[in-house]
This record gives sequence, structure tokens and C-alpha cells, in this order.
Amino acid sequence: MQSTSPQKAATVMQAADQGKKKTALEQVGGTKGVIYSALPALVFVVANNVGGLKVGILAALLVAGGIAVQRLVRKESIQPALGGVFGVTVAAGISWYTGSAKDFFLIGIWASLVGAVAFVLSVVLRWPLAGLIWNSTTGKGIVWRADRRSRIYYDIATLVLAAIFSARFAVQQYLYQADEVGSLGFAKIAMGYPLLAVGILAVAWAARASDKRLKAVGLLPAKRT
Repeated sequence: MQSTSPQKAATVMQAADQGKKKTALEQVGGTKGVIYSALPALVFVVANNVGGLKVGILAALLVAGGIAVQRLVRKESIQPALGGVFGVTVAAGISWYTGSAKDFFLIGIWASLVGAVAFVLSVVLRWPLAGLIWNSTTGKGIVWRADRRSRIYYDIATLVLAAIFSARFAVQQYLYQADEVGSLGFAKIAMGYPLLAVGILAVAWAARASDKRLKAVGLLPAKRT
């Protein structure tokens, strides 16, 4: 299991800033990153259907570990893979303990709810997380909070992220209650990075609109030509 929490959203948004010309797909690790993130859950569902829970758990752990080793051998960043191994290990441990295949997805489901609540609460408190995360990674501080319109831009982006996390929780919790393990695995994959890419686009839009606004009102220096 690889939960898509606000921490992961922060990591992806930081990567987005490091490559401003990258597409949303490139910002989440490209096609390879999407495939790697989906493989453990996909393998778990297939192996569980074929050989039972223990086989599914073992297969998911082997795949997650194999991805980490491959990235290490290729001298690629191993941090995402280690996060994946940790997530799969926790999910596998819960599923093993309860003896239920659907519990492999339990942490991810509730992480989505926590993320949705955190995003909404940040807007209510007038500290939208999209603005905080983006501007902290770009070194612009909190100057954007001095302008109401900029806050609104980041409010919108944060609420888009909240909607994504809420949709994940609603759909996957419904499938969890219905004991639809196969559909739950498919929903986790389909509602993972593809939806997060939509959220990144919303944050990128807010950042561009905010920067333009802040330069217009003199809160950010205009670029010299």
C-alpha cells in the first residue's frame, strides 16, 4: 500500500517546483513512477485471488522490495521506493493480523480522510496548505498571505486537493464495506497518481496566478529583462 497523504502531496509539489517546465506526469515520476506506485497493490490483488492472503502479502512485499533494489542499482532516488516498502509492510502487517485481504487497503483509506480534513481545515483557518507547501519549498515565505486574492487562489487549489482526497475516501470506504477487494485495488490505482496530477495542476495554476498578482501589487519583485 502506498497512501497518498498530504506529506506525499508536499513531496510532489516540491518536485514540481524544481522543474517548472515539467508536465504533471513528469512531476509525479513519469510513466515509470505511476507504474511503480501501482504495482504492489495490483500484484497483491492478483496473487490474493490466485493463492490466498499469505501469497498476496508475500508477492506485494517482494515487488515493493524489488522496486527499491532496482532503483538502488540504477543509482536513482531511493526515497520514494523506501516509502513504498514501508507502506506495503504496514499494510501487509495489518492484513496479516486481521486475516482479511481488504485490510491491506485500510491505512490508505483513512489516510485519505485525514488528508481531506487537513486540507479543508487549513482553508477554514485561512492558511491553505497548497500555499504553505508550495511557497515554503520555493523560499517565498508567507508574503502571499498579505494579498487576499492570492489567498483565494490557494484556497481554490487546496479545496481541489480536499475534493480529491474526499473522493478517494468515499469510493474506497464504500468498496471496503462491500468486501470488494478486486474493485478496491482498482480504485486505489485509478484514484492514486492520476488524480493527484489534477491536484498538482490546480496548485501550479494557483502559484502562477498568485505570483502574477503579487508582482502587480509590488509584493514580489518583477523579473528584470
